[in-house]
Amino acid sequence: MTDHVARLYAAALALVAFFLTWAAIAARPWAPEATESPQLAALERREQRLRRESALVQRKVERRFAVYHTRLAEREREIAAAQTAPAPSAPAPAAPSVGVVSVPPVTSTRSS
Repeated sequence: MTDHVARLYAAALALVAFFLTWAAIAARPWAPEATESPQLAALERREQRLRRESALVQRKVERRFAVYHTRLAEREREIAAAQTAPAPSAPAPAAPSVGVVSVPPVTSTRSS
């Protein structure tokens, strides 16, 4: 083989054939399908159970939030009504009396 182009095509064809063979062997079409392991089945059952519990908890949270939201709206209406209502005319509580006491200064002398 003295033709360099033919040699290049032969090398390229050999590489393509090599990688195609490699891909076919890596796919392992003759291997049987793996049967489901007991651990995987248990994990799937646990996942389903957790999904059901999650849906129940989500519904409970939504109900509690709805109750909270209605109570909050009611409380805000009460506060708004209290703020707009006139203040009752009740006498103000008496201020505590303040007294001033004069005490002689405390001095301490120590002799050693």
